[in-house]
Amino acid sequence: MGPQLAVVLPTYNERTNISGMVTRLDAALSGIAWEVIIVDDNSPDGTSDEARVLSQGDPRVRVIQRIGRRGLASAAIEGMLATAAPVVAVMDADHQHDPALLPGMLEAVESGNYDVAVASRFAEGASTEAWGRPDRVKASGLANSIARKVTGVELSDPMSGYFMLRAETLRGDAHRLSGVGFKILLDIMATVDTTLRVKEFPMHFAARAGGESKLDRTVVFEFLVGLYDRWLGRIIPTRFALFGTIGAVGVIVHMAVLTTFLSIFGGPPVKGQLVTAFELGQTVAAMVAMTFNFVLNNALTYSDKRLTGFVPLLKGWCKFALTCSVGLTANVGVAAILVRFGVHEYPAAITGIIVGSVWNFALSSRFVWGKY
Repeated sequence: MGPQLAVVLPTYNERTNISGMVTRLDAALSGIAWEVIIVDDNSPDGTSDEARVLSQGDPRVRVIQRIGRRGLASAAIEGMLATAAPVVAVMDADHQHDPALLPGMLEAVESGNYDVAVASRFAEGASTEAWGRPDRVKASGLANSIARKVTGVELSDPMSGYFMLRAETLRGDAHRLSGVGFKILLDIMATVDTTLRVKEFPMHFAARAGGESKLDRTVVFEFLVGLYDRWLGRIIPTRFALFGTIGAVGVIVHMAVLTTFLSIFGGPPVKGQLVTAFELGQTVAAMVAMTFNFVLNNALTYSDKRLTGFVPLLKGWCKFALTCSVGLTANVGVAAILVRFGVHEYPAAITGIIVGSVWNFALSSRFVWGKY
């Protein structure tokens, strides 16, 4: 007899937490045929190895170790699609979500009266006191308010990472989910065409048992990216929009460096001079801006394929510089020609940037963070 319920735990550096979570699942789901799928984004702390050890003693524990793929939402989708169980649940492995809610949530979904069961931090009877982070409580409340207005999803906690639904509901629209950001429930609720019947369960949100939250540094960014993808991502692809936004900031960096350079070394071109101060400054500014763009694109635009470690970063920068070399040549060349024909230096510089940007995006996506 196959599992009645599959619990998906997206993980990253959760080695110390997963054994205790499996024990808690076993206690909470007594009498229910269940399995747990640990979807690990190749954690350096050996989370996937620990999961395999647990699986040797308990076949209900399964593990998916993802190489070259990152992201909480995409991990949840991948885990939910990897089971034959008719009902799937997603929750955190850090013990902030109480497994004791699972039987009631399962009963609600299996009753046929509800399509989705959501553990809410803000429903009547819920509590976040044990979390000990009033700042994050306020931030989550604000994020929920924005999410409701942008997506039209009316839940007390649309940003909840603890929910359950029938697997067929997910599979029917899995191809339409963006997998961007970290809140998959919001993605599902905003994507499915039919109105999903939801039952909310008040949750006592606990403090993290071990390790450190992976959302502290990127939670606002990923939240905004997720909303953008849900709102405009089908008009302008999210990754291209991020690349372009960082490029726009890079323009400011470029112009700041160029202005500083010209203020120090600038002057009217000397007859017979091979390289003018502007041409040299434009080159230096372009190199600085290119490095700036590489660092931010690696951290944000391609966060799911992020290069880490000195050697991979150095190789990545070299590849980025190589793929951008033609764009850089076009950038400097076009700008220099315009200046020599009497165009003002700053409009000429911006024109050069625009000409080189298309090449930069196309090849860097392919050869720096993609595969040949």
